[in-house]
Amino acid sequence: MKQEDIILHLGESPDRYLGSVVPPIFQTTLFVKPTETNGIQEEEYVYSRINNPTTEILEKKMAALEQGERALGFASGMAAISAGIMTCIKKDSHVICVDTVYGPTHNFLANYLAKFGVETTFVVGNDPKEIADALRPETSLIYLESPSSHIFRVQDLTAIAEIARKAGVKTMIDNTYATPLFQNPLALGIDLVAHTASKYIGGHSDAMGGVLIGSEVLLEPMVEEERALFGAVMDPHQAWLILRGLRTLPYRIKGHQDNAMAVAQYLETHPKVKQVFYPALPSHPDYELAAKQMTGFNGLLSLIIDGTKEQQNQFIQQLRVFQHGVSWGGFESLVADATVNKELPGVPSGVIRLHVGLENQETLIADLEQALMQV
Repeated sequence: MKQEDIILHLGESPDRYLGSVVPPIFQTTLFVKPTETNGIQEEEYVYSRINNPTTEILEKKMAALEQGERALGFASGMAAISAGIMTCIKKDSHVICVDTVYGPTHNFLANYLAKFGVETTFVVGNDPKEIADALRPETSLIYLESPSSHIFRVQDLTAIAEIARKAGVKTMIDNTYATPLFQNPLALGIDLVAHTASKYIGGHSDAMGGVLIGSEVLLEPMVEEERALFGAVMDPHQAWLILRGLRTLPYRIKGHQDNAMAVAQYLETHPKVKQVFYPALPSHPDYELAAKQMTGFNGLLSLIIDGTKEQQNQFIQQLRVFQHGVSWGGFESLVADATVNKELPGVPSGVIRLHVGLENQETLIADLEQALMQV
């Protein structure tokens, strides 16, 4: 099946749901013991903290899109990320992680897990040798995010996966930026893939969830352990909303990509812009590797204004179409002062992040132009 066919039809059986073209929401906590009907034994469901038919449809689609054996839905992206990390470590484990990883993931590794003796070495990640040199006997996980947060560094997934495999170390990646349509890390040798489904997969800024994809061997224990014990399962209503958003993902993500490229090219030539970070631009230091590993890009990019901190804040405040907000992946355009008023590990000072939404390109560029003119 092609990606569009998987998104629209895999896991959906209208004959199972009285002919309904849209599967219903199984808004229930409990399933009574199944009975045999017409000689057909229905699949067994017990409790929605363990499994649910609505959530399962999304899981089947995500597993197929990422070319994995199985997927598990979680209540949020961080629920999926933290569960994935937890299943790959034990007391006094060592983790290697890229330093420009998503902020809460950085905090979880650097601070929360440190309470249990888990130590994390943060690396730039561009050079696989740097990761190989950071390996220790107690290393159990290499955590990646490619492209990474804010400046969108790209890691060589095939090379890192080979290093990890030889060392007997698990690899995990946050693939939210690329979506399963533009990058498939499992096919490049990575063990576990995480998505914040609240972003492009849901796409409408109205649903929260996360998904983990990997092998049956790796994910099966998590059903009863990291997911069930922590209770961070995706509920059926959120799964239904994310399924609704997923159906238009191939068309939305192309719109984000087209708009972002137009905005990035405009900003790159603007005299008041010092630097643009967008891996689809040939000027990005990891452009060639990104083009090799990925088949497309999204609407997320960053820039540095050639000016003072006050001028950078003024630019943000003058924007009208780009609303000030911390998330991304929805239909709307957003701006976030990534490092204007704070410092982030591995990210240069003054970085302003833009999420380019689905508004008209001319409208978006005009908004940026009027804000830059006032700096």
